[in-house]
Amino acid sequence: MDQLAPERKRRRPRLRVDPSDLVVSVGYLALAVAVLSGQWRDTQSGYLIKSGQDQTMWEWFFAVTAHSVAHLENPLGTNLQNFPAGVNMMANTAMFGVGVPLTPVTLLFGPTVTFVLVLTLGLASTAFAWYWLFSRELVGSRLAAAIGGLFCGFAPAMISHANAHPNFVLLVLLPVIALLLIRIARRVTAVDAEKVKPRRRVRDAVTLGLLVATQIALGEEPLLIFALSFGLFAVVYYLHTPRMGWRVLRALAPTVALATVITLMLTEIPLWWQFFGPQSYRSIDHGPMGNDLKAIVQFPSESLGGIFQPGQYVAINDTEQNAYFGWPLLLLLIVTVALLWRDRVVRAAGVVIAVFGVLSLGAEAMLGKQPTGIELPWQWAEKIPLLNTVLETRLTMAAIPAIAAVLALATQRAVTAWRQSPVDWRPLAWFAVLALAVVPLAPTVLPVIERAPTPQFFADGTVRKYVSGGSVVLVPPPRPFEAQALRWQADANFDFPLAGGYFVGPTGAKKKGIYGPDFRPTTALLVGAQDSGVIPPIDDETRAQALDDLRFWEADVVVLPATKNSDVLRTTVSQLLGVAPRQVDDVWLWDVRPLREDSQPPQ
Repeated sequence: MDQLAPERKRRRPRLRVDPSDLVVSVGYLALAVAVLSGQWRDTQSGYLIKSGQDQTMWEWFFAVTAHSVAHLENPLGTNLQNFPAGVNMMANTAMFGVGVPLTPVTLLFGPTVTFVLVLTLGLASTAFAWYWLFSRELVGSRLAAAIGGLFCGFAPAMISHANAHPNFVLLVLLPVIALLLIRIARRVTAVDAEKVKPRRRVRDAVTLGLLVATQIALGEEPLLIFALSFGLFAVVYYLHTPRMGWRVLRALAPTVALATVITLMLTEIPLWWQFFGPQSYRSIDHGPMGNDLKAIVQFPSESLGGIFQPGQYVAINDTEQNAYFGWPLLLLLIVTVALLWRDRVVRAAGVVIAVFGVLSLGAEAMLGKQPTGIELPWQWAEKIPLLNTVLETRLTMAAIPAIAAVLALATQRAVTAWRQSPVDWRPLAWFAVLALAVVPLAPTVLPVIERAPTPQFFADGTVRKYVSGGSVVLVPPPRPFEAQALRWQADANFDFPLAGGYFVGPTGAKKKGIYGPDFRPTTALLVGAQDSGVIPPIDDETRAQALDDLRFWEADVVVLPATKNSDVLRTTVSQLLGVAPRQVDDVWLWDVRPLREDSQPPQ
């Protein structure tokens, strides 16, 4: 770190912006727009089909944040879904770091524009930030740095998350934090640490604290993965010069300690709310979420290689194709790391790739979705607090900048060799094999479909006539696999709260996190009727339970929009409530305010 590209640092001022920087940044932005062009062409009704229900959830996060800011309400929690208990927004990766400043965009153009804007700028800015680090601290060739940045911003995992997860796409601050730490380490080791001016230490600490606090507001899980991988990289980098490593650690400690205090001062209220506030949870059990061994050698679905050479589908889902590097790139990496092993950066990067690659496989190695019986280190690592909330498949993302660094260093050597001898065949050979390795990973345009329009009952505000402080209960209530009602609520300007929803919240006495609310008996009954197309048996006990659930939800109105097996659902609800619905606009509804009030037990 303290010795990266020393010749180049003396040759070029650190803050100089070359025309090549502008060309690279425009290129990254153009590629990001192209990848998301389907969504950009239709921000009114377009929907990234491979997002599942996650796009709906993220758009709701941005919309409800803007609503809270506009109405001067606390954005850290809301009861607009999962009424009346509500949702802990800090425990749900709401990305206040962009949701709050982009409030004007959300209010003027809608949450879909905010969603696709964050994804687009996330891909481009993350690529450029890593390019900037590589070009200023690692290599002298802007071409080499551009290749490294390109891989960091548009690696298979980044494109996969661009379907639905802006918190794993907008990673621009991570390389900025790395760059700051590298420069602080160099500064304090270039002279005696005691000679560094206190004012400079404080300025570095404030900058670092602000960056980390902002990253917490963008995404804590990526920050945790980055911190672990950067720490491992630093340990291996200084392994053969332990005295220098100890000197760097001692010199960095005061600055990092002060930065930690500043970070906690800036984030203490949001973090308290996240871990101890209403609807907080202690941990979340995702179940086995490791990468399949086949995933490592296959091409991602949204790539040229995935089109022409698709493999067995072994991903957790379409938004978690984190390890699809393809066999050509893996082969190239193995050979390159072996040839450049003497380089400290390559050696450290290689260890990061290997360690986090193994951890990402989970507690037991899987091959073609079949267990192999081979136990892996994650079975112990997942018991560590905080780590047990991470989806282990995402640990592969720690390897992305490490792979990029290896590719950038190898490209730098090829460029240097070509400049020294234009007839040397080795640089051409490198670029040829590099192209064979990365071109199959070139991303394709993410597919978009037309989403169903919001029912007129919600879109034109008719719903307001039927809500007086209670909730709207959809038939069946929204849940993680069917969350489109969140969009309807946003389109209705949040004029009503919803029972159910799509979020992470606590369940049981131990407050373990789960996706969505606990299934009430009436929810289970309605979901079963919708899935089966059969009216379930209804008796007095079932009716009593339905009334209990309506009281639990503090329901004002039950609404049945056009949906699968709607006739079966209409009959089921009518039998449950003992009253017939009436059609208003394009929905059937039961005004249950009198029914719920009449069923209240005597005080």
